[in-house]
Amino acid sequence: MRIAKVIGSVTLARPHASYVGSRLRLAIPMSFAELVDGTEPTGDSLVVWDELGAGLGDLILIAEGPEASQPFRPAEKAVDAYCAALLDDVSLDPKAVAMVNREESSGKKTKKK
Repeated sequence: MRIAKVIGSVTLARPHASYVGSRLRLAIPMSFAELVDGTEPTGDSLVVWDELGAGLGDLILIAEGPEASQPFRPAEKAVDAYCAALLDDVSLDPKAVAMVNREESSGKKTKKK
């Protein structure tokens, strides 16, 4: 899962019947540095299935890939990214931020889980 910022909506001229009752949002996943600095995201945008009512500028938690369609099983939906949560606040542990900054400055990469 990743944190992303909603930057817009996607409108379909002829949506599939399985898309009724929700919206498609345009969001940009945020990097660790963007979260720490509070800067605007600069990466590539993606289309996110939203049933929770995310608005423009909201931070959301997204699931991507095959996991994005799991909440709809056994029904099938053509979804590559799903809004799993609306985030009110994101707090970062200062010790974790310092550790990542030290590793980045020394050239080591942090392990991703």
